[in-house]
Amino acid sequence: MKRAVLVGCGVMGARWAAALNASPLKERLNLVALVDVDRDVAESVKRANGLSSAIVATDLAKALEQVKADIVFDVAVPAARRDVVLTAFRHGCDVLTEKPMAASMKDAADILTAAQRQGRLHAVMQNRRFKQSIRRIRAFLASGAIGELSSMHCDFFIGAHFGGFRDAMKHVLLLDMAIHTFDAARFISGKDALAVYCHESNPKGSWYAHGAAANAIFEMSDAVTFTYRGSWVAEGGTTSWESAWRIIGTAGTLLWDGADHFELKQVAEHSGFLRPLRDAAVSLSPHPAQTHGHASVIAEFLDAIEAGRVPETAGTDNIKSLAMVLAAIESAR
Repeated sequence: MKRAVLVGCGVMGARWAAALNASPLKERLNLVALVDVDRDVAESVKRANGLSSAIVATDLAKALEQVKADIVFDVAVPAARRDVVLTAFRHGCDVLTEKPMAASMKDAADILTAAQRQGRLHAVMQNRRFKQSIRRIRAFLASGAIGELSSMHCDFFIGAHFGGFRDAMKHVLLLDMAIHTFDAARFISGKDALAVYCHESNPKGSWYAHGAAANAIFEMSDAVTFTYRGSWVAEGGTTSWESAWRIIGTAGTLLWDGADHFELKQVAEHSGFLRPLRDAAVSLSPHPAQTHGHASVIAEFLDAIEAGRVPETAGTDNIKSLAMVLAAIESAR
């Protein structure tokens, strides 16, 4: 059984703790320490999950010296990411970290360099890759059912009142949320971003300090275009957290509402001003173990450690999604 430390016990850290402390993960992990700059917050998570034997600490290095862990689960704020991960590596731990994997490309490069130098595994919590609908779409597009992919378009509109550190963040939508959508675009298409044009704004009535809305156009590999329209201050008419998608290929279009509704139109005949279309179904289904969000990412990470292989959400891949975010921010600036 792996000995693990959870760093960051706020709202998201509490979600991680619940996943780590539930079956079947708790049969594979022993959560031996909870670390947060606010000891009371960590104590609260400890009590909520019945972790009576776990220590509580405010300093990660000191906690790791005390408990001799194998894994660090990093749910600290993005600004602390580099220091937390490098500290974990120095103490011989593999790391699964919350997104974004770093606050800058330099920090991300430092993390990957340290992981390689010290022979440690590093992966990122891209939990939305492990949803049934996303994995169905990936397999469906790979099957060629709508021909060659030409473009992807998505809308993300939610009025999210978090409170806390997000309210003061710069580029809050792009840095804290859009990476899920950008990573999904890479994942389902198998394409990587080459260039971006982005306009960012903080709409009237925004309760965020900066950058609660953005519109971006990405040039992807193989001449695929990906467009994103998003807002975290859109009250009413909301989309799902996975966005609403229109995916266009040379032989048809797939519409996905971000939840469980798919609408697929395929070209039926190659003649006429407007080609006749036929309805079809997105029938491909993923393995059930790959559809449980946080729990599936953690399980896949543990499987990678045991097998000595690269995790699916490895930092070496995820840095390409981070690059989309940071390039969009650079364009907006």
